[in-house]
Order: sequence, then C-alpha cells, then structure tokens
Amino acid sequence: MKIICIGRNYTDHIAELENEKPENPVVFLKPDTAILLKGQPFFIPEFSQDVHHEVEVLVRINRIGKHIQPKFASKYYDEISLGIDFTARDLQAQLKAKGLPWEKAKGFDGAAVVGKWIAKGELPSVDKLNFTLNKNNETVQESSTALMLWKIDELIAYISQFFTLKIGDIIFTGTPAGVGPVAINDVLVGKLEGRELFNIKVK
Repeated sequence: MKIICIGRNYTDHIAELENEKPENPVVFLKPDTAILLKGQPFFIPEFSQDVHHEVEVLVRINRIGKHIQPKFASKYYDEISLGIDFTARDLQAQLKAKGLPWEKAKGFDGAAVVGKWIAKGELPSVDKLNFTLNKNNETVQESSTALMLWKIDELIAYISQFFTLKIGDIIFTGTPAGVGPVAINDVLVGKLEGRELFNIKVK
C-alpha cells in the first residue's frame, strides 16, 4: 500500500504559500508508516518547531490500474474520506532551499491522518464535496472539491501514468488555504459534508 499525495491543487493555497501554479499536478509519496494509528494522538516530532495541518479529501483505490483513462477513473475507487497531511514546515523550507526532496518533512511517523471511510454512493458528486477542519472548535480550513485545479478522476488518470495503482492505495488530493501550525493540546476535527470523519488531539 502506498500513499500518493498531491500538492498545489487549490489556487488559494498556492497563493498562501507564494508558490508558482504548476503546469501538472505536484506528486509526492508518504510511506505507510506515516499513517497515524487509529485512536492515537498526533505527537509533534522533536525535529520541528513548526508543524502545520493540511486537511485533504482522500480516495482509496479498489482495483489495479495503469494508464487509466479519465472517463474510467471513477471505477477505481468507491470510498471517500478526509485526512491531514501534517507538514514540518520549517524542515520543508530548509530542504526546498537546498533543492532536496521533502520526504523528511512530509513522511515522518504519524504525518498522515486517515479518517473514517464513506461509500461514494452516500455522498454528492465527488467534484462538489464540502469539507472543513476545526481546530479547538474554530474553523481554520473550509473548502470544496469544486475548487480543485485537477479533479479526483483527473488525478487518478495522471498518477497512473507513472505509478501502477493497487488495491488499498490512498490518494491525498491536496489542501486548500488556511494551513497553519499546531500546538500541544490542540484538538483537530475534520468533517466532510457535515459528517465527522476524524477527531485527534495533538501532544
């Protein structure tokens, strides 16, 4: 099982971090050890003083696929969730400044929150899903998949040009604006179409 993540997929987040709008989806990976275990808190790693939350809509692949056509991509997943791509922003900035890969800042243990899965058929169109992240009862990120630069089916088709997708693979589809630091004792709650899919405490 692999975790495939998409960066810079919402215009407002690109502007927020003063990045350039990419010509193609930005793709990076997290190891499976990055998944935060169910019921466990998120521990801020000792090597970072600036860990940020990035809430994202997730899809789980349900069949093997390579060079998938966009018109067939919807057949390759039947569950949707919400998660967090935790990012050690200070470490990421150091690595980017040196032209080095981001994995240490994105793939550390616990850096991938995966919420409860919902059958796709229970939700509205995947291209019009509303989601929020609350931190300590305050909404800090709020958006819709309607604002994605590349929609979910387009992402699956693009990713499958480079990586064979296998059953159980998870795709993090990108984060909107509102990313920010987390601190000890913060409580993070993610909701998709009003349904709470994760609730975690930071330690």
